[in-house]
Amino acid sequence: MTTAIWIVLAVLLLGGGGWLAARRLMSRQPVSIEDRLADFGTLERPPTLEEIELSQPFSERIVLPLITALADLAMRFSPAKSREAMQHKLDLAGNPYELTKFMGIRVLAAILLGGLGLALFFLLKTSLSTIQRILMPIAGAGLGYFLPVVSLGSKIKKRQKEILKSLPDALDLLTICVEAGLGFDAAMARVAEKWDNELSLAFNRVIQELQLGKLRREALREMADSMEVPDVSNFVAAIIQADQLGVSIARVLRIQSDQMRMRRRQRAEELASMAGIKMLPAIVFLIFPAIFIILLGPAVIQVINMFAGPGSAVSF
Repeated sequence: MTTAIWIVLAVLLLGGGGWLAARRLMSRQPVSIEDRLADFGTLERPPTLEEIELSQPFSERIVLPLITALADLAMRFSPAKSREAMQHKLDLAGNPYELTKFMGIRVLAAILLGGLGLALFFLLKTSLSTIQRILMPIAGAGLGYFLPVVSLGSKIKKRQKEILKSLPDALDLLTICVEAGLGFDAAMARVAEKWDNELSLAFNRVIQELQLGKLRREALREMADSMEVPDVSNFVAAIIQADQLGVSIARVLRIQSDQMRMRRRQRAEELASMAGIKMLPAIVFLIFPAIFIILLGPAVIQVINMFAGPGSAVSF
C-alpha cells in the first residue's frame, strides 16, 4: 500500500512538472539573431559546447528532446488523414504549437496519465475487480491523449470569438480606407498595422502571401478556411465575387460593414435576452433561500416557541 502511494505521488509530480515545463517551452519566444550576437559580443572568450549546453534551461535540455522523440514516434504511426485533421485544428487555433510538438505533448500526457492509472491498479487491488483495475491504465492513457485536443478546442473557440468580435470594426476601417482612395490590399495592410489581434494577424498573413505572388482570392479563401467563422466566409465570398464581376469594392465593403454591425447588435440582443435565464439558477438556489431565512426565520421561531414549553424556548 505504501509503495503504491509513493508511485501515485511520483507520477503526479512528474506529470505536473512535465506538463508545466512543456507549456512553458511552447509559450517561449525564440531568441532573435541580434540578441544572440549581442550576447556573444559581450563575452571575453567564446563559450565551449559544454557551457552552451549547460546554459540552456531544463525544458530545452530534457523536455524538448523527450517531446521530439515522442512526436517522431506518434507521427510515424499516425495516419495521413489524422495528421491533416490535426494540422487543420492547429490552423483554426492560430498555430500555437507545431504539429510535431503537439503530437509529442499528447503522447507524453498519455504516458503520464497511463502511469497514474497503473499506480492505481496496484493501489486499489482489494477494493475493485480485476477488469476495473485493468481499465484504469487504459482510460488514463486515453484521457491523457485527448486532453490536449480538448485544450486546443477551447483555444479555437476563443480565437473564433475574438475574430467575430473584431470583424465589424475592421470592416469599418477597411471601408473608410477604400473610400478614401486606398486599394483593398493597402487597406488590409492598414488594418493589420492598426490592431494587434487574431484578425489583424490573419490580414497580415494575407498581405505577405500576396507579396509572394499568390492570387488574392486564394489567399482570402485560405484565410477563411483557417478561421471557419461564417461572417468571415461571407465577407471573403463577397470580395471575391466583386473582384471577379468588376463591382466596386468600396460599395461591397459598405454593405458588408452595415450587415456586420446589424449582426453584432442582434447577437448582443440575443445575449441580453438570455441573461434572465442564466441568472435564474443563482436566484433560485442562492438568493431566494437567504431571503426566506431572513424573512421567515423570526416567524418560524415564534411559532416554535408558541407550541414548545417554557423551558424549551428557541431564541437567536
